[in-house]
Amino acid sequence: MDRVIETDVIVAGLGAVGAAIAYQLSRRGVDFVGIDRWAPPHESGSSHGQSRITREFVGEGPEYVPLVRRSHEIWADLEAKGHRLRERTGLLYLARKGGMARRHGAEDFIRATLQASVAASGRELPELDARALRRDYPQFRVADDTVGYLEPEAGFVRPEMCIAAQLAEVAEPARALVFGETITGLAHDGRGVRVSTDKAQYRASKVVLAMGAWLPAFVGGAFREKLQVLRQVQYWFRLDDPARWAGPRAPAFLWFHGDADADVFYGFPPIDGAASVKVATEQYVTTCDPDSCERRVSEAEAAAMFETHVRGQLQGVSRELVAATTCFYTFNTEGPAKGRFMIGPHPTTPGVTVVSACSGHGFKHSAGLGEAVVQQLLGEPSAFDLTLFAP
Repeated sequence: MDRVIETDVIVAGLGAVGAAIAYQLSRRGVDFVGIDRWAPPHESGSSHGQSRITREFVGEGPEYVPLVRRSHEIWADLEAKGHRLRERTGLLYLARKGGMARRHGAEDFIRATLQASVAASGRELPELDARALRRDYPQFRVADDTVGYLEPEAGFVRPEMCIAAQLAEVAEPARALVFGETITGLAHDGRGVRVSTDKAQYRASKVVLAMGAWLPAFVGGAFREKLQVLRQVQYWFRLDDPARWAGPRAPAFLWFHGDADADVFYGFPPIDGAASVKVATEQYVTTCDPDSCERRVSEAEAAAMFETHVRGQLQGVSRELVAATTCFYTFNTEGPAKGRFMIGPHPTTPGVTVVSACSGHGFKHSAGLGEAVVQQLLGEPSAFDLTLFAP
């Protein structure tokens, strides 16, 4: 443990953003070490479960649009190398006409999304009434006052494959990527930032902490005070009428079916011929410690998900649970910045950048954000102003 491994940049955590940072550092020939306690991609953090929605018309704010666009470009470059990452299924937004649609800090997420459509493309998404929805999307059982909007170029990315693809493109991975080590501390020792793990010591002039749900407790300060770790659950229910969910009219969807904050869920069409559909909600009430969080999904949770959201809304879906998994949101609760990313310098250790691309909408931006972080580290010109996300 006395020997210190020297490098230029250390990346702590190799999930969605850490893998993107590692990839961008490698592309530039920067000497770096990326460290993760597991072997990404894995099922212990925030970036697993086969699919994450990606959409260009970002209702969370116009500042995110360049990040998601750049992410799409990066994923397209990786796909040209043989990786399969992005599926353009379209994304169907469903809501009650005139109803509430609170999500990710927006009082009316649907309206914010339509405004984002105008800003990004010069046109608003056309409105579909209940009759058109029943005709075109028979898998959804919509009420007479339901309206829909289809974002045709949206869809989903495969999170595990995105992480794996970026790490696979790292030059000399045996030297640059370190798996199975847990970071236990860091400090500026006069020669740089020294990072300790349970197995080794590392030193670099610059360190990026992209530790996901483990970041708030590790960093402390404003990051611990303002970030909450929230347990989320993803469910797969078996199809008993696969024909309703086949073909080109099988988009990913986001559905506000009532006025309460909890009356919203989202889902995906069957992936790669599976006989099930994935659905999930978001909860912002119960916090957890990522090291002791309940990973098991109970029968009662699955039954409640089916009764509250699936039954009555989705047709051709049975109550038989095929699979379920938990993941984490690391959510920013900071006043006017609620639901936004939190990115900035470490509160006590110079040379350390803390990146929490989180709050439940980070994956779609992760590849572009990783590039933006690297541009900031290296003093390169950038189209992205990360000071917008300072804590």
